Amino acid sequence: MKSLLLTLAACALAAAAGDAPFAGDWMGSLDIGGKPLRIALHLKHDAARWSGTFDSPDQGAAGMPMDQVEVDGNKLVWKMAAAGIVYEGAFDPASGAISGALLQGGAKLPLQFKHGAAPAPPLRPQEPKPPFPYSSEAVSYPNPQAEGVRLAGTLTKPNGPGKFPAVLLITGSGAQNRDEEIFGHKPFLVIADFLARRGIAVLRVDDRGYAESTGNFATATTADFATDVEAGVRFLLKRPDIDAKHIGLLGHSEGGAIAPMVAIRMPEVAFLILLAGTGVPGDEIIEAQSYHGVLASGASEQAAKQTREIEHAILHIVKSETDAAARQAKLTALAEGKPGLQQTLTQQSAQLNSPWFRYFLNYDPRPALAGVKVPVLALNGAKDTQVDPAQNLPAIEAALRKGGDRDVTVKVMPGLNHLFQPCKTGEVSEYLSIEQTMAPEVLDLIADWIARHVG
Repeated sequence: MKSLLLTLAACALAAAAGDAPFAGDWMGSLDIGGKPLRIALHLKHDAARWSGTFDSPDQGAAGMPMDQVEVDGNKLVWKMAAAGIVYEGAFDPASGAISGALLQGGAKLPLQFKHGAAPAPPLRPQEPKPPFPYSSEAVSYPNPQAEGVRLAGTLTKPNGPGKFPAVLLITGSGAQNRDEEIFGHKPFLVIADFLARRGIAVLRVDDRGYAESTGNFATATTADFATDVEAGVRFLLKRPDIDAKHIGLLGHSEGGAIAPMVAIRMPEVAFLILLAGTGVPGDEIIEAQSYHGVLASGASEQAAKQTREIEHAILHIVKSETDAAARQAKLTALAEGKPGLQQTLTQQSAQLNSPWFRYFLNYDPRPALAGVKVPVLALNGAKDTQVDPAQNLPAIEAALRKGGDRDVTVKVMPGLNHLFQPCKTGEVSEYLSIEQTMAPEVLDLIADWIARHVG
């Protein structure tokens, strides 16, 4: 699960294009809440058409294609329709810079680019390299419950004949590819590789409307994503090389809330693994997230409490006020006299009003958890600042046991963050600098637990 700041930052990726001066590599930096977010552009001109890609070095993302680049003399406009982003800028021959602004959700962020190469990508030693002792198959299948949604992904399975137990991986919040790639880490790729080597097939897919999957991500809610997962289970059930009696779900963060939603509707689901899953409503998650995030950054207890109080006031307005105009008026009044808060609310306006966010705030995962009857493994990092283990793991366990589930394993993993990496503070800003993608003890625990339950 990403914080609101991260979600904005992940979307706030810029672009450019133009005549000869625009060709090549460019570097710029956005100011996101007082923190810099570096952006690298790679622009080229072929057959009277400009195109390009961008990187976000501070998030470990690279090679993301631009949707559209338009040029008129020294002026340029770049658009990312799915995220509602427009970049407008102009090349200044005197300074050799592209100066302009990024527009998204009512926010207008100054952004200047100068010629320069992007920094080298961070080291990720756990990322698997060929040759592999298993097969990887590109797959795709429709979601019959959602028009225009076709999920694309990768099925990894052990070599040789036989029916293999399988796990379907479910990403966290925000648009994610099949590897759940974030800050240069590919946790789902690492998990798939590890489990395939242990005799377990793994299906991982791009979120709807992202990468190679079709559909509209922007209008989807957690409930909609659950139907995508159901389509994945049905796909696996039809495979002759998959053991239909041993198909499980592994969800990370928001995926940990989606997995129980699917399990109570599909008796074919044999087990659940919840990694940093949520056990309380979304507004409580975000309030705790704001508090622990500020503390982890080194701020005082008083500052963390004040941040949580402001977050509570914002979420109460968003959650209780159904009229968009009235909601905006109340948020404006709340931020009166507070320039920093005004800027933050402007930057986050699109997300605050999105269908996903309003659904997430109100969704309580406990009724679905109480309906789960299959074995469950629930893990959380002790230093997770995004999904507080003390807030969520007890709630998950209580709901499962209240519903009568007798096979429940709950464990806090010492020294690990939201991505299950060894860390110092658990702050989100650490993710990029940590080279390890996922602690080996977590991978071992997952594989051993599945092996005991599938035989």
